[in-house]
Amino acid sequence: MSVITSIEDLRVLAEKRVPRMFYQYADSGSWTEGTYRANEADLARIRLRQRVAVNLEQRSTRTRLLGQPAGMPVAIAPTGLTGMQHADGEILAARAARDFGIPFTLSTMSICSIEDVAEGTGGHPFWFQVYVMRDRGFVERLIARARAGNVSALVLTLDLPISGQRHKDLKNGLSAPPRMTLANLANIAGKPRWWWRMLHTRRRTLGNIVGHIEGLGDNALLSEWCARQFDPTLNWDDVRWIRGLWDGKLVLKGIQDVEDARMAASTGADALIVSNHGGRQLDGAPSSIVALPRIADAVGQRMEVHMDGGIRSGQDVLKALALGARGTYIGRSMLYGLGAMGQAGVTRALEIIHKELDLTMAFCGRTRIEDIDRGVLFDDSDAVPAAPLALAA
Repeated sequence: MSVITSIEDLRVLAEKRVPRMFYQYADSGSWTEGTYRANEADLARIRLRQRVAVNLEQRSTRTRLLGQPAGMPVAIAPTGLTGMQHADGEILAARAARDFGIPFTLSTMSICSIEDVAEGTGGHPFWFQVYVMRDRGFVERLIARARAGNVSALVLTLDLPISGQRHKDLKNGLSAPPRMTLANLANIAGKPRWWWRMLHTRRRTLGNIVGHIEGLGDNALLSEWCARQFDPTLNWDDVRWIRGLWDGKLVLKGIQDVEDARMAASTGADALIVSNHGGRQLDGAPSSIVALPRIADAVGQRMEVHMDGGIRSGQDVLKALALGARGTYIGRSMLYGLGAMGQAGVTRALEIIHKELDLTMAFCGRTRIEDIDRGVLFDDSDAVPAAPLALAA
């Protein structure tokens, strides 16, 4: 195997090692995938301002997220079916995050359960993402389990009351575990590392749900239950209801609009995440980096503003911080590492992003995270009118 030096290297290796339906679940968006591609492309268009003759000897990427120390302003995003990228994937990713000193966020739609991750990380605190579902009793029990599992922050996703149309998932017949069709069997047969590890784990379905809903165990019934449970009646009263159930740190995920950001700030939440669900919901929505500056300007003094979508490098992290984010999240970058090399791959992804952030700070003349502002960006708005920086002005 060649030396891994970038997130792209991990992506290429993951594509070779992960079955097609799960790799494409991670590496795709909705409809035309325009917003999915824009998340990366708009970040790439932002130029950096290089500085020289600055004392760079005492650099640090350390910061605080939701009041807790973090080795860099990056958290692992909640990603569904992570344990289908690699056996026991959520546990492995949580361990990598723990050892690196950054937060890990477990998805409700995970393969490994809250209890699995708590046990697998030795009780180390982690964050948990939750949806408002029609079965409010299930949501209450889920939050109680999160509290018992030493979850230190709840991340409430607001942008999935209904699911966007994701063509690749529909064509692949996505399920966990995968249905044993001829096409799936042929594809999985060529991924020996993947299927050998999956044979040796008991975790192959949605661990936070199976066994916690009476009469629910069959995979077909499980998929039907999930499809029915996303609640199109979701509204701000539900957010306040969650706030009443949870007395810890609360983060609202899926904010793209300034008016919604102001509503989020009024709920008593501690932070919001500027996010378009990785381009997997409303295709045609702006990229996260384009939406970020206006939201940060509007509510950044009232709550922490975080961002996800398109982060593939430490330079992307710095650009988001420059435009007002206090923290960033990696989803696909983590999944590429996990699919490529398990826990070691997640660690490698974090190492790559950390080193790129550290070096880019140095080239931009900054030595501390709190000193990163719009002054690190080169204003090329005259030359590139559509650049995110110009749109943020």
